Amino acid sequence: MKKLLIIALGLSILACKEEAPKDYVELTGKITNKYGDSIFIQNRATGYFKSIPLKEDGSFNDTLKVEPGVYTFFDGNETTNLYLKNGYDINMSLDTKMFDETVKYSGTGSEQSNFLAEKSLLEEKMLDEDKLGALESLEALDKELETIKGELNKFYNANPDIDSTLVASANKNLDPILKFYRGYFADAINLKIELPKGAESPTFENYENYAGGTTSLSDLKGSYVYIDVWATWCGPCKAEIPSLKEVEAKYHDRNIKFVSISVDNGRGYRADTPENAKAASKEGWKNMVAEKELGGIQLFADNDWQSEFMLNYKVNSIPRFILIDPEGKIVSPDAPRPSKEELIKLFESLNI
Repeated sequence: MKKLLIIALGLSILACKEEAPKDYVELTGKITNKYGDSIFIQNRATGYFKSIPLKEDGSFNDTLKVEPGVYTFFDGNETTNLYLKNGYDINMSLDTKMFDETVKYSGTGSEQSNFLAEKSLLEEKMLDEDKLGALESLEALDKELETIKGELNKFYNANPDIDSTLVASANKNLDPILKFYRGYFADAINLKIELPKGAESPTFENYENYAGGTTSLSDLKGSYVYIDVWATWCGPCKAEIPSLKEVEAKYHDRNIKFVSISVDNGRGYRADTPENAKAASKEGWKNMVAEKELGGIQLFADNDWQSEFMLNYKVNSIPRFILIDPEGKIVSPDAPRPSKEELIKLFESLNI
């Protein structure tokens, strides 16, 4: 009997050891169409960073000792968020060709990361820039944002199994996010009100042309004019160049002129005087036009951001795109970017 008790006690101790919670996260997964040779897990708040190598087939596995919280997953090209806590056993899958739409998690604790993935997709869908940007009045904008707030609140609080810190964070950040969108799109709506479709367009006169001489807006009358306001130091401006080239090529034989106006003003150029910086920025503009093999009509604004044309069009951030009709009237004071499908739809609606 004594021996049986000792054996039973031993088995009990062994069972307790086997049931003890893991003090690490088991993270496995597979990346379809992998971008690089490694993935990275990071939490800036705690300073945590780990690189995990990918196998040839895109699979990976590792153990992570972490503080509970939201971590950034980075494949070298795009990012997503996941929630990690010691004791979790999570399997992740995604296809980089449809990154956000295909991120899925399974295993112990996966519901938290799936919540973050679904939250991101829903927010992107609800806060669609093209849809909000098409609204014509502040009343319509406020009504739409109120609907969005209700839908997102409903989603955030629907699942009682989601970690309370994630739900609290989502609810806390919602109003600031909606306030930002309200301010951004209110400016766009006011721009349409102050510079309505069909009104005479503000003009520019004798802007220096990279090809030689000067060009005025009146010189382009008889054609649609798609204007790109940009600068050599502007990252988002340069990101649009490949798409702009594609659109130019597609419409090269149509009744439309593509005009790029640089508002370079010496930013990023060290010089003893403002005049020297201005000269350096103009030289930098010419160099980039040549280096990037920019097409269309390349112009340099007469007084950068303070040019009358920029002030009249209320240009306070770039890139900014403007569309003017053959009669010199405004089609859109804030036209879609070249990278947006909406631009082609707009051109087609005008039979350009």
